[in-house]
Amino acid sequence: MCHSCCENNHFWPRIKAIDIRSVQLPPNDIPKVTIIPLIKRYFYIVTENIDLTNGTILPANLFTDDNGNSITEFQLFHPSGYVNLYINAMMQEGGAYNVTQDSLTINPFNATIFAGTPIIIESVGFQQI
Repeated sequence: MCHSCCENNHFWPRIKAIDIRSVQLPPNDIPKVTIIPLIKRYFYIVTENIDLTNGTILPANLFTDDNGNSITEFQLFHPSGYVNLYINAMMQEGGAYNVTQDSLTINPFNATIFAGTPIIIESVGFQQI
């Protein structure tokens, strides 16, 4: 049974799918760009419990890189990048921490990071070539 909206042609127009390969674009309208991801990861295993009631600051030199080498600073990719923090393999909310070249600051929170907990900083950037 058809409703009055159909009888009066008051409905959304049909959507037609097309094969994008059949669309002819003028040359040079879409610039060819290659984006290369740049990824740096830093690791630290907490050696003693960290009370976060007042927050904490962990200096970069506590961390190692992907190859297990000690580091003195985090490589950050600003403005074309971002940083993720993982505590015990759980990604943390962006507003819960701040990373600078020299340190990781974890904002005050009613929690404790226990000894043996892994902390991972993942710094991701993008390079256009």
